[in-house]
Amino acid sequence: MLFNWLVTGGVLATNPAHAVRGPKHVVKTGKTTVLDADQARTLLDSIPITRTVKLADGTVTEAPDLVGLRDRALISMMTYAFGRISAVLGMRVEDYYPQGKRWWVRLHEKGGERHEMPAHHNLEAYLDAYIRATGIGDDAKSPLFRSANRRTGTLTGNRIHRIDAWRMVQRRAVAAGLIVHVGNHSFRATGITGLSECRRHAGNAQIMAAHESPRTTKLYDRTGDEITLDEVERIAI
Repeated sequence: MLFNWLVTGGVLATNPAHAVRGPKHVVKTGKTTVLDADQARTLLDSIPITRTVKLADGTVTEAPDLVGLRDRALISMMTYAFGRISAVLGMRVEDYYPQGKRWWVRLHEKGGERHEMPAHHNLEAYLDAYIRATGIGDDAKSPLFRSANRRTGTLTGNRIHRIDAWRMVQRRAVAAGLIVHVGNHSFRATGITGLSECRRHAGNAQIMAAHESPRTTKLYDRTGDEITLDEVERIAI
């Protein structure tokens, strides 16, 4: 590579090491933490979607927890739509739209690629509850996932930052009692692994994840981990 650079810069006429090939670096398993189905379900169910509010007359009532509804919908989007955090946070309200009898989601992926897919029924329910409670359904061009005002529990008109989304995931994971280290990318890997566990649909994971190569999708697929554990437990010692 050094000699190639020198040739390109006009320092050398030819590359004396043009036949040399460096060692291949092969990665077969990604390092992203993956949740199993029970852990993912526990996390989603642990997010509160209502909060207690004291009215001016002193009475206490239950009101929608807008932050909780947002967080549940955001995590579901990364899990069920295999969305990268940047693509999910870049969504506008109009990127959740009806087509035929189902609702679809539109993600703007890397390189300007637009990726569209039908919404899972759970994702559809969570998005509907979030949009209905916040009343942002008619503001099509506005951000879908908005930052929150901690003091009031209300949402602003600004897009939530990915660092704040990461901190939110950490808080929710701790509150759910998960002992694994979870990040934004964990949910994309969790969704891909969940689909790959159904062998008949494993090939569709690449299309749904918008990966150019099946090797990239395979890095997120941890179905082999369970097989390995089963084999280890067979050691009769």
